[in-house]
Amino acid sequence: MKSHAVILKEFGEPKKVLFYQEINLPGLSANQVLVEMKAAPINPADINLVEGKYGILPELPAVPGNEGLGIVAETGKNITNFSKGDTVIFPNQLGAWSRHRICETHSLIKVKNSCDLLQGAMLAVNPPTAWRLLNDFVELEPGDWIIQNAANSSVGQLIIQFAKSKRVKTVNIVRRASLIQELKDIGADIVIIDQKQFSRVVKKETDNAEIKLGINAVGGQSAKEIAKSLVIKGKMVTYGAMGMEPVTVGNALLIFKNISFHGFWISAWFKNTDSTVIANMFNKISDIIQQNNIAVSIEKCYPLDHIHHAVTHAQKSKRNGKIMLTME
Repeated sequence: MKSHAVILKEFGEPKKVLFYQEINLPGLSANQVLVEMKAAPINPADINLVEGKYGILPELPAVPGNEGLGIVAETGKNITNFSKGDTVIFPNQLGAWSRHRICETHSLIKVKNSCDLLQGAMLAVNPPTAWRLLNDFVELEPGDWIIQNAANSSVGQLIIQFAKSKRVKTVNIVRRASLIQELKDIGADIVIIDQKQFSRVVKKETDNAEIKLGINAVGGQSAKEIAKSLVIKGKMVTYGAMGMEPVTVGNALLIFKNISFHGFWISAWFKNTDSTVIANMFNKISDIIQQNNIAVSIEKCYPLDHIHHAVTHAQKSKRNGKIMLTME
């Protein structure tokens, strides 16, 4: 069977190393399904991978795209747990930037057919990242506070909305004043512009609240101020490095406040977690998203064959939403 996909032939500048071209799909085995892709986002991790700057790199040539949504178009003769027409996503698996793909069923998660195609295409990476950050490091109770930078990112928006559903309060650090009202509209309690010693502003705005959890996706001075905002024995978790600067902290935070520092990578979590636990998490997340009308902002959709325009747009720092690829 012939189809089309975006092919990465070497690591480098996306516009120079990504090619939209016809591909030959292998025959469908008895234990596989054919999926017709519908939509996929362009995540920072996707761009890092294309550039050769990601934690784990694939053998080349490869089809990028670390998440997306598709419809089962055909099933192998031994498949009993998936049917033609099922809506599926692909946790922790490359290959989403394609029109069709052959998949092993153990790599798929079935979602409700009523799921919004664009929002569903972003279900496999950012929602579980936000969910695990909120639930795996600190036991948060209603009324507790957390603080995060990169609050306007997709993960940041989801953290705000998931926290609101748990009645947990959020302090959100952003770089542009234009983002303040947008984040408050989705449930942010406090939004502060990134600035020198913003930890002082945090103390004032929260009336010296005890903030148990800090979530960092920037690094550098911003991460340091996040750590300074935490209560004694607070925890800071780093899941990204948008500022391309290391996390550095003063000795006093370690000695006198006993702040602890952790890292989180959703790919490693998927790899080390039982499939039943993963499926149960997605069911819970999907229910919470639907019950609370949670969504990630989308700035623009591009057809798959416009990949260069799409990636260029996704690389812009001043965006108000995710850049999506559509396959129809």
